[in-house]
Amino acid sequence: MLGEADIDSHAARIRDDGYTVIERAVDPALVEALKAALLRIERDHNLGPAKTSFEGFKTVRINNLLTYDDVFWEVPLHDHVLPLVEKVLDKECLLSSFVSLVLGPGQEAQPIHEDTQMIPLPRPHIPITLNAIWALTDFTAENGATRIIPGSHKLPSSPEYGRDYETVTATMPAGSVMLFDSALWHGGGANNSDARRFAFSCAYCWGWMRQQENLQLGIPRETAQRFPRRLQELCGYGVYKGQFGHIDNRDPIELLGRERGKRMVWEATDIRKARDAQAAKQ
Repeated sequence: MLGEADIDSHAARIRDDGYTVIERAVDPALVEALKAALLRIERDHNLGPAKTSFEGFKTVRINNLLTYDDVFWEVPLHDHVLPLVEKVLDKECLLSSFVSLVLGPGQEAQPIHEDTQMIPLPRPHIPITLNAIWALTDFTAENGATRIIPGSHKLPSSPEYGRDYETVTATMPAGSVMLFDSALWHGGGANNSDARRFAFSCAYCWGWMRQQENLQLGIPRETAQRFPRRLQELCGYGVYKGQFGHIDNRDPIELLGRERGKRMVWEATDIRKARDAQAAKQ
């Protein structure tokens, strides 16, 4: 687990540069297990490359990964990643999307873009989503390592789609994780090697935002019931600040069999007032 000093240091890099890299954050055994699971799922479900140029005609993307294999549950909860996400956002953040990014040989470079440009907020703004790119193989300039423009999260506009920009290649060894403010200008690189480049994109957002993937409907309830409680909360079975996301004034996590969820803010206020009044009488 990252220490407080390391968390603060990485958070400062995200604030100043828009990104940070935690090298070799993931145990090699877990990296191999995740790659093996992706290959098995591709084979068993006959999954092929994406159908759009932006997603990549030679790139296999698997969405809704938490439904396929329990080993994927470790990714959003990883103790070298989640504490840093909670530092930049807050402890009531949500998992926004979780998708594999496996670039095949010959995959062209992705256009430079930023992930929040469809949200009508003036730039620059606070980080509203944070993306964790997991390198399951070495990320090199040859095999399609992510290209970034450091500091671009502070620019007043989004990039012009399809235009060429001078970028930095985010090379890193397998098992490393790059976290970046999703307002950072970035794009996947071209895979000019003869091997596939394996990665995940695991994105988080504030608890008051709509998630990119509809995880409450996409994940069968019987699957979500088996998740650790923190993963259930990340998937949206919770109430942000005791107000946003409730069902008839109840925490939706109770739908998964949890005995008690969070109190709603108005109930908590009454309880606090009653406690304060009782204390004043003593």
